[in-house]
Amino acid sequence: QVQLAESGGGLVQAGGSLGLSCVASGSIFRINAMGWYRQAPGKQRELVATITSIGITNYADSVKGRFTISRDNAKNTVYLVYLQMNSLKTEDTAVYYCNAATIRGAYWGQGTQVSVSS
Repeated sequence: QVQLAESGGGLVQAGGSLGLSCVASGSIFRINAMGWYRQAPGKQRELVATITSIGITNYADSVKGRFTISRDNAKNTVYLVYLQMNSLKTEDTAVYYCNAATIRGAYWGQGTQVSVSS
């Protein structure tokens, strides 16, 4: 089992920045990759960014150049993943979920709200 806890959401004006954090605990040795997904009202959950255990990143086209995902997996007991969001747009408003991908399946955090006002 992997437990995930997100933090860092909030309200920001368009053009501003926010940083999200995710702490993974439990069977972190099983984690192959971690990522951030988001779900806006009335829309399906979509990928924002992922990062593998060796640091390979992938971004949705809509956030390339504005968002940066990073991780700290040097600790034995927790795995940290961050999402730095710059030049935020109103369309970035959503609940952001942390995800951990393992060979036994995917785990999800409870989500953190990000709201961008115009």
